[in-house]
Amino acid sequence: MRGGVAMGRVRARAMAAAVAAMMIAPLGSGVASAQDRAVDPIVASQALLADPVAPNGSRIVSSEIDGQHLTVQVYSAAMDATIPVRVQRPHDASEPRPVLYLVNGAGGGTDSATWWANTDVGEFLTGQDVNVVMPLGGAFSYYTDWKREDPNLGMNKWQTFFLDELPPLIDAALGTNGVQAIAANSMTATAVLQYAIARPGFYSAVAGYSGCAQTSDPIGREFVKLVVETWGGGDVRNMYGEDDDPAWVTNDPVVNAEGLRGTPLFISDATGLPGPHDTLGNEFTIGEQDAALDQQGLALANQVVVGGVIEAAVHWCTTNLQARLNELDIPATFDLQPAGTHSWGYWQDAFHRSWPLLAEGLGLAQPE
Repeated sequence: MRGGVAMGRVRARAMAAAVAAMMIAPLGSGVASAQDRAVDPIVASQALLADPVAPNGSRIVSSEIDGQHLTVQVYSAAMDATIPVRVQRPHDASEPRPVLYLVNGAGGGTDSATWWANTDVGEFLTGQDVNVVMPLGGAFSYYTDWKREDPNLGMNKWQTFFLDELPPLIDAALGTNGVQAIAANSMTATAVLQYAIARPGFYSAVAGYSGCAQTSDPIGREFVKLVVETWGGGDVRNMYGEDDDPAWVTNDPVVNAEGLRGTPLFISDATGLPGPHDTLGNEFTIGEQDAALDQQGLALANQVVVGGVIEAAVHWCTTNLQARLNELDIPATFDLQPAGTHSWGYWQDAFHRSWPLLAEGLGLAQPE
């Protein structure tokens, strides 16, 4: 039954993508036909199939090709800014393929803390028949729509970007089949739940690793303030307003969990206790592996102490989300590990555990 429902969603989204493509005004003439794609999948994997402009003026400004990878510069009308977007084309691009939006954590991918730099996930996905799309920007913004521009963090309209601006451009430029899933870690794992609630059925699957879902209770608000204000230097009043502003509740995935009904969910975290990746010399230990032993020790201490405290807080949030979904009888896969800190080794492991759910949502056949 679940497979039939998933395939029904695939067909529905494919039709929606076709409608969206017709609503976007293509510029330029370099549009490849389906026959062209089938004849030369290598060329198809390297070239954009259209030069689209969305109704609000958002558009692809330019693209740079490097084999299976592209860096696409996307102008966001909502933020009046150009956002770099990293794209990895499918293993086989000879026919329309789905999209996996892979989202970075608190740094927004503007630093070295990215899925490609810190895990094997990018390499793993090179062998899959899926477009991988990773926007770079929005550090410490919670990837949400802010009330107003912030003096330090600028104009942030990331929910608008992810739901309204970027997908139709990606669908038209890459010739996708209109099916999309999203996966995110840390700060942005909150955002992807907000997106799923704001636009039911938009994503065929959602995976969040080590995110704090709640925002409106005192502890949830303090977690948001830690990221936005302490680490990012922003002002949450520009984001959701004063503590009693209704926007805090409106954007709380735990309070609004009913909106997650029908979306396949994979939610992962750990307890914060040291785990297998929290050892001296481990490839995932923060810091340079060829650094002096004392520097590695400091990096490990930071990962265990700071990363442990953060993950313990996240675990508390996640169990609250789990209780709320159980109360509402909304199915979800919860992947709660007995040990592990807020760090990349555990997110890599969690991604691989979530891949079957993501792949099913994307309509990708997996080996038995």
